[in-house]
Amino acid sequence: QRSLVGSEMCIRDRVVCVFMYFVKDLEHINRWINWTKAKYPKMEFVQVPHWNLTYILRGGMYCVPNSKVKLLKLADVVKAMQLTHGVYYTFLGMKKADGMNRRLMLKGYEVNGYENNGMVYPLADWTQKDILAYMRQHNLPEPVRYSLKASSGVGFNPDCMLWMEKNYPQDLQRIYRVFPMAERVLWEYHNKQN
Repeated sequence: QRSLVGSEMCIRDRVVCVFMYFVKDLEHINRWINWTKAKYPKMEFVQVPHWNLTYILRGGMYCVPNSKVKLLKLADVVKAMQLTHGVYYTFLGMKKADGMNRRLMLKGYEVNGYENNGMVYPLADWTQKDILAYMRQHNLPEPVRYSLKASSGVGFNPDCMLWMEKNYPQDLQRIYRVFPMAERVLWEYHNKQN
């Protein structure tokens, strides 16, 4: 019986963890990836571009637009990973606490134990506070928090970019190499502070 785990995908005797990146090889992200690989050496680790990246590249957000980029959805990434790795179940970390849209979507899957055609949502009833408490209890590294606001991934928001400017300036430079016009985010932020 094969299955997928998390945004991470798993199989009973095999785990395939899929990480969707915004910009590949950011040092502060690689630290977490390397910890995960060392802690779980039997796990396979795959990195793929985040599906949202297709919208950013095609639309030209902080870069030159590329109309040839095919727009993708999360379902496209999941399907590709299922086909590539021969797995059926995909475990995703979405929670009702993430917002109204997630709450409505997940409410429809409650009857089936938060499973829908191979998509499984084991954290549906958890809050971010529950997850952080679990991570502390099991001595797992906490995720990077770019601000005191709700957790989010790497992006063009000032909180994330300010955090990198202070803690990992080399990662900010990597982002600028891929998205040269993103320098405007902090330029505008710093000019408003003066």
